[in-house]
Formats: sequence, C-alpha cells, structure tokens
Amino acid sequence: MEQYFGFNEKNTNFKRETIGGLTTFMAMSYILFVNSAILSDAGMDEGAVFVATGLTAAISCLIMALWANYPIGLAPGMGLNAFFAYTVVIGMGIPWETAIAGFLVAGLIFLILTLTGLREKVIDAIPPQLKDATVAGIGMFIAFIGLQNAGVVTADEETLITLSNITSPTTVLALFGLIVTAIMLVRSVNAAIFFGMIITAVAGIITGLIPVPSQVVSTLPSLAPTFGVAITELPNILQPEIFTVVFTVLFVNFFDATGTIIAVAKKAGFLKDDKLPRAKQALGADAIASVVGSILGTSNTNSYIESASGVAAGARTGFASLVTAGCFLLFLFLSPLLEVVTEAVTAPALIIVGVLMASSLGSIKWDRMEYAIPAFVTIIAMPLTYSIANGIALGFIAYPILRIVKGEYKALHPIMYLLLAIFISYFIWLA
Repeated sequence: MEQYFGFNEKNTNFKRETIGGLTTFMAMSYILFVNSAILSDAGMDEGAVFVATGLTAAISCLIMALWANYPIGLAPGMGLNAFFAYTVVIGMGIPWETAIAGFLVAGLIFLILTLTGLREKVIDAIPPQLKDATVAGIGMFIAFIGLQNAGVVTADEETLITLSNITSPTTVLALFGLIVTAIMLVRSVNAAIFFGMIITAVAGIITGLIPVPSQVVSTLPSLAPTFGVAITELPNILQPEIFTVVFTVLFVNFFDATGTIIAVAKKAGFLKDDKLPRAKQALGADAIASVVGSILGTSNTNSYIESASGVAAGARTGFASLVTAGCFLLFLFLSPLLEVVTEAVTAPALIIVGVLMASSLGSIKWDRMEYAIPAFVTIIAMPLTYSIANGIALGFIAYPILRIVKGEYKALHPIMYLLLAIFISYFIWLA
C-alpha cells in the first residue's frame, strides 16, 4: 500500500493520510443530508437520494484514489443540485426523471471532452471574469434558497420579497445554526458546516422543534426509486429545453471541477511549473463520477474544495481519498437521521456555502466595465430570475457584445461567438 500510493515520495504515512481522509469526509459529509433535502424538493425519493449520494461519493473517491492518486474528495455538487431541483424541475416544469437523463447526457459529454483534451481548450476560451461570476452567482442563488428555507425572507405582493417573521421558532433555530456555524468557521474549526448541522439538530430536538429519531442505525433505504431512471428516460430528452439544461450542467462542471482540483493541488504543492501532474486522470475521475451519479440517481458530481482541509491535516496521496470513501459507505447506515435534518438544519449550510462561493467576487475586474457589467448581470440574474441558466445566458450575451462595441472583436475567441448565438436563440425560444 505504501508503495502503490508513494508514501515515501510524498513524505507521508498511514496515520497522516488517515487523519487527512477523515478530515475531508467530516468537512463534506453535510452533502449526504443537504443533497437529499434539495432533490426531494424536486419530487425524488429522499431515502433513495441519500443512498445514491453516499454511493456516488464513495465510488468517486475510490476512482480518484486508485487512478489519480490525489487526496481529493468528490460528491454530488452544491449548485448543480439546486439547479436541478429549483430551476429545471420546479422552474421549467421538467419531470425529474427526464431531468436526470439530461444530467447523464451532460456527464457523458463531459467525460468525452475530458478524455479527448477538448475540455481544457473550451476552458481557455472563456474569460476568467465570467467563470468567477458564475461561481459567485450560484453562491448567491444557494444562499437565497437557504434564506427562504430558514424563513428569513418571504414573498410579498408589493415588493416581491421582504423580511419574514424572524421570531418564528423554526427561523430562530435556523439563525442559531447560522451563528454557531459562522463562529466555528471564524475559529477555523474543521468540518464547521457538519458540526453546525449537528448542533442545530440537537438544539431542535431539545426544544421540541425537531422530532427525536426513531433509531440511528438501520439497513439501507431502497435505491430502486432512482437507480437507472436516467438510462430508461433517455428517449424523452429530445426537447429544446433539455439542451439548455445539458449546456448549463456542462458549463458549471467545467469550471467548478477544474478550479477545485487546481486549487487543492496548489495547496498540497503538487503543481510543477504551474501544471498538474496526472491531470488527465484527476479530471477523468471527476468526469466519470458525474456519469456514475446520474445512473445511481443524483445530480452531477464535483471535486470538493473541502478537500483542502484534509490536505491541511497532512493528506498527500490517494490513500486519504480511500479513507473518505470508506467513511461515506459507513454513513449510509445512518439514514434514520434524515428525520432530524429539517429545513432549519440545512438552511445554515446553504447560506454558508453561498458565502464561500461568493469569495470569487474578489477576482473580478470591477474597474473594467466590459468585465464588470456582464459579471454583475450573471450574478444578480441567478437569484432574481431563480435560474442559474438565465444568469449564465445573460452574462454570455452581454460580454461579447460589449467587447465588440469597444472594438475588441478580434480578441474574442470564436467559441464566444458561438455561445452568443446559442444564448440569443435560447431567449428567442423562451419568448
């Protein structure tokens, strides 16, 4: 095992790798409950999604460990799960069965683009400003959903949205969870989001706002309600709106996954001459994970930036990802805890994840209007139109147009012209 993962070469050992793998798992384990809650809003079976999420994470981490040998954890990603539930299924009215088939197609295309090397070329064609704006916009959207679920904001006939009754017991519980999680983050507590959810759930049980779980450990819920649905529904995806879904999933996966892998690798000191060794394997593991997740019955899978906490704890090889995979498998037997993971418990996690994603705002060149305006449009349109796809589309229309009127049309990559035409067609079709 030491030879396979190269412990001596990476100056590490079993203890350090095990601690790193456990740390990564604790930092990202909230996704088991949050993903189940979000996708259940789309009409999917919560128990089946819980199992699909855990199995997808375990299999994905296993592939990353054995093929790429990187200490990077993977699981269904925040952002795409919100896009799936609230934009595609609830907003666009597409049945979740058809939507999950569209996600499978996006995963397969993503895998082909990765293995052929086209992924990097498309990434290079799109300016960093739009990539950062997309990440920040998704963060705003996720935080907005969290504020809704917490009962902090509500609909209003005159102003569209307003402050809700924040003295409501469940809202107070959610705000308590948000404060506790924020304090732990400020104090640099590893797995702050996970522990924040636990403390909030316990407080809810003590105050009677959350029911006491009937049991803690049980057999696995059935995966039947979601397993393989993406394959059987493939004949039903030939409709215009699905193409928009596929493109959006591809776009978000492109930059989220790649950026995360590079960020974690940089923190671990893996980059050589600003290049990532075994990049094809790392990116390939990430792409395969998306296909696996869709077949099992969950939204697309991403590499998790929380892996940086495991790296900080000493993880340097794929053995840490092996440990993370094992932890996800063990947690599958804790499905009864879904009873206590209410919206008041998950809302703080959504808001905090939104904060973390919004950090990319600092990378945008706000002093250059040809970048600032498209970025702002992308960011604000996502929560206000309740659609990640609309935000991306509007930003990708504004950017090339502003560069053209500034006389910088030659600086635009041909792919940007293609995307401009696609998104204009998208809004014409919506009309």
